[in-house]
Amino acid sequence: ADVFRLNATKYRHEKLRVDAAFFEIYSGKVFDLLNKKNKLRVLEDAKGQVQVIGLREESVASVDAVLSLLQHGQHIRTSGQTSANQHSSRSHAVFQLILKRQQTNKIHGKFSLIDLAGNERGVDTSSSDRHTRMEGAEINKSLLALKECIRALGRKGAHLPFRASKLTQVLRDSFIGDRSRTCMIAMISPGMTSCEHTLNTLRYADRVKELGPGGISSGTCTKLIRLYFALL
Repeated sequence: ADVFRLNATKYRHEKLRVDAAFFEIYSGKVFDLLNKKNKLRVLEDAKGQVQVIGLREESVASVDAVLSLLQHGQHIRTSGQTSANQHSSRSHAVFQLILKRQQTNKIHGKFSLIDLAGNERGVDTSSSDRHTRMEGAEINKSLLALKECIRALGRKGAHLPFRASKLTQVLRDSFIGDRSRTCMIAMISPGMTSCEHTLNTLRYADRVKELGPGGISSGTCTKLIRLYFALL
């Protein structure tokens, strides 16, 4: 709601429009959730910026329009059943709000809301079929690639392996963009049966929290959390 309110008041002289895009990363491939799950390509342009080629962007003018697109994308997002969850997301999902100048179509700013699929232990998929186990292995592989990028960000001068997976390619600008701000929300369970998952998630979040200048600030995180819940 804040995006549309500010665009209509404080930033009305900027003449910006708001577009939305929604895609998923499943088994190392990218699919458009607003365009019949068409397969997409992730490439770097001449300026080193990551581009999702062929991604559909829908113009939105209200919170209701945003929620409608979110519901549509969530409905067709890849999901399945494991021994741990009846309805388990089998993909990482990325929803974007893109602010563009109306006359030039130049990007003014972008919000990326990323829902990461959960890390899976072998015991969680031991009773599952081969396809489900392969899905879990691909999820873990991409999350490990993200963890390695986070570790590298904490070491000055270290090589940043963002090309290791489609997930890290897509998230690269969120971590190292000149004016980017990143907020991580860790979802955990109070149940004792989820203790190992909870500890792993907290360790993951703690590592992100330790990122130095240019990383995450508590004030920015609070504002982004408010935006996140306003949308979802």
